[in-house]
Amino acid sequence: ADASFLTRFPQGLAEALEKISQDPNQLRRASSATAHLYITNPFKGKNLSHLFSTHPPMQERISRLRNMIK
Repeated sequence: ADASFLTRFPQGLAEALEKISQDPNQLRRASSATAHLYITNPFKGKNLSHLFSTHPPMQERISRLRNMIK
């Protein structure tokens, strides 16, 4: 939400998050010590990787941005 207020372009942010979330590749160099620095979960496909997430799920973030447009 803060980024949408700063840029005043929630539509663009929602589209960027959608594009990032559609990447099926898992990052090779990600570690649990740096995972919080990524925009999306760097451990795609691992079941317990969401337990320490500091952000809402990607779809919820996109939905919130889309609701700001209306």
